[in-house]
Amino acid sequence: MHHANHFYGHAHVLARYCGLGDGHPPRIDGYVQHGWNIGDGLAPGHPYVEGTPSLLWSEQTRRRAWSVGRRNVTVIGAPFAYLLALRAADPPAAERTGTIWYPFHGWEGQRVRGDHRELIARIRDTEPGPVTVCLYWHEYGMRRIRQLYERAGFRVVCHGYRGHWWRDTDPSFLDNQLTELRRHRRVASNRLTSAIFYGIAAGCEPAVYGDPMVLADEDPTFGGTARIRRQWPQLHGEQVDVEVATEIARAELGVEHLCRPAVLRELLGWAHHQEEPVGD
Repeated sequence: MHHANHFYGHAHVLARYCGLGDGHPPRIDGYVQHGWNIGDGLAPGHPYVEGTPSLLWSEQTRRRAWSVGRRNVTVIGAPFAYLLALRAADPPAAERTGTIWYPFHGWEGQRVRGDHRELIARIRDTEPGPVTVCLYWHEYGMRRIRQLYERAGFRVVCHGYRGHWWRDTDPSFLDNQLTELRRHRRVASNRLTSAIFYGIAAGCEPAVYGDPMVLADEDPTFGGTARIRRQWPQLHGEQVDVEVATEIARAELGVEHLCRPAVLRELLGWAHHQEEPVGD
């Protein structure tokens, strides 16, 4: 299995949806898009064997992949959308309050440069209620950054470790994220990212504002933040039209393309695996 298929517990969520239980997921015959992007669904720099099936979130991404010469591509929808289907019957939060804010983050290979103090001031001036700041594991582990937000009076959380090279994946990452999103009225970030689309799909009012910060050696191949702001202006600002945002999020997450469990098992190469019996 390509190691990126394990990121954020995606393979685990898909296995649960397919009825294969909570254990270690089987090998996926293909590359599952692991985050929202404006390219062909593959993360720049990740090893990829030519001809390997690409299992993408949306029809828009499939068209972009086709335009750059990729042919073995199938739209299946985002793993987060499958998690929403799995947890559709969750009891609603007693009352949604405040904002969950996702500062743009780095990872093992690239760090982010930006002024967190300036961002904190902007959040304080903008958000009407209590703020939860969700730091990516990379920044959460940096005490100086975490303490900046804690000292500002924000609740600071981390959804877990996404995993790397098949090690230390937190299978509950997306579950933790969905639980947090459903507690909050708003979701915000300084860049349009997966978390914003997840928040919209989970019923939050979105906002994208503040310094987008700079990612070291950021790949400009597909146009970067400038293109994102040009193509999705409706999703940028301190107040966003929720109805418009919901329509866009459903398209980007491929909600209309979710497969039935049997079909998904076939696409993932899991057709020969037996479903686990459901307990009484």
